[in-house]
Amino acid sequence: MNGVTIPAPMQAADRPSFQPVEAGAVLIGAIGACAAVGALVGWAAGNLGYGILAGVVVGIPAGVVTVYRRFRGYFS
Repeated sequence: MNGVTIPAPMQAADRPSFQPVEAGAVLIGAIGACAAVGALVGWAAGNLGYGILAGVVVGIPAGVVTVYRRFRGYFS
C-alpha cells in the first residue's frame, strides 16, 4: 500500500489519582509541623499553650495550601 501506515488509536491520558488518605496525611503533617514550630516559639516566649494554639491556627490554612499544591493536577 505505498508505505502508508495507519496510526494506532489514541487514548486519553490517565488522570492522576486522588488519594484521600495521602491528602489527610499531608494535611495532618503540615498542621503538626506548624504546631511544633509554634510550641517552640511559645516555649521561648514563656507560654507553651498559646504557642501551640497559634501554630495550629497558622497550620490549618498552610495545610490546605500544601494539599492543594500536592494534588494540583487532580483539581484542574
